[in-house]
Amino acid sequence: MSVARVTAASAATPPAPPVATPTPTPQLARAGAGGLFKVVVTLLVAVPFLALMLAIWQLWDRGVGWTDLALLVGTYIPISLGVTVGYHRMLTHKSFVAHPVLRFVLLALGSMAIEGNCIGWAADHTLHHQLSDKKGDPHSPVEGFWHAHLGWLFIGQQADPDFYCPSLQHDRVIAFIDRTFFLWVVLGLLVPFLIGGWQGLIWGGLLRVFFVHHVTWSVNSVCHLWGSRPYPTADRSHNNWMVGILAMGEGYHNSHHRWPRAAIHGMDRWQFDASAWFIQVAEKLHLASNVHRIPLATRRRSATAGFLE
Repeated sequence: MSVARVTAASAATPPAPPVATPTPTPQLARAGAGGLFKVVVTLLVAVPFLALMLAIWQLWDRGVGWTDLALLVGTYIPISLGVTVGYHRMLTHKSFVAHPVLRFVLLALGSMAIEGNCIGWAADHTLHHQLSDKKGDPHSPVEGFWHAHLGWLFIGQQADPDFYCPSLQHDRVIAFIDRTFFLWVVLGLLVPFLIGGWQGLIWGGLLRVFFVHHVTWSVNSVCHLWGSRPYPTADRSHNNWMVGILAMGEGYHNSHHRWPRAAIHGMDRWQFDASAWFIQVAEKLHLASNVHRIPLATRRRSATAGFLE
């Protein structure tokens, strides 16, 4: 057979279809929850919302003082950082190593956000990254915006910490904060009450819970639907500058999903990333080490080449 015939026969043969990679099966410690769990979640969503309605009425009636606003801001910022720096970048992604004292403070503050105990939170988030926007992702907008925002909470699934983050349970600081979760929840509400009475509980407690919750949930919903996608990823993650500001830098979600372990999500100088600034200050104070950074050349190659490295 001539070379021409061999070439023609090869050209006529269609290429083999790519081999599909099977989607991993989620490993769950709890596949669903009963009625009592859903009542608790309903209260956790509804009570802070009622506090918001009361706060709006007080603003309209000029019944709000500087102490109320100071308590709102003064609790929102550190507790948000407890979630973004502590729960997320430090605990789940190991973006840096924190001194035990800083680790304790960050996880205690993160627990005050009432988003669940720290080890369970890390397991759920690890599962999200494993199956991002695929079947089994706990909170993907593929199943609808409201499912991604808060509907997934009512299902009551819990990723298995023994499978997704077994090492965390061997750290004494992490295990202690995890076991004493409800203590930190109570303290997060009690401290503003002791400072400002019932007004303090509303503004520094319940209203703060409302804002921290919905800003965190917006990373799951808004940042998987709207914004820019400067880096190629296998999911729908977007960089959203507004969520970036409100969520202490967590809104640069496409950057985060491209390099999950990076300690800095706002990779351009103009991007507001208070969580990264906190980590950098902690590093200078020798309270943080092994801070994981992405070199500029790597980011430029990824942005221009359009492929996963």
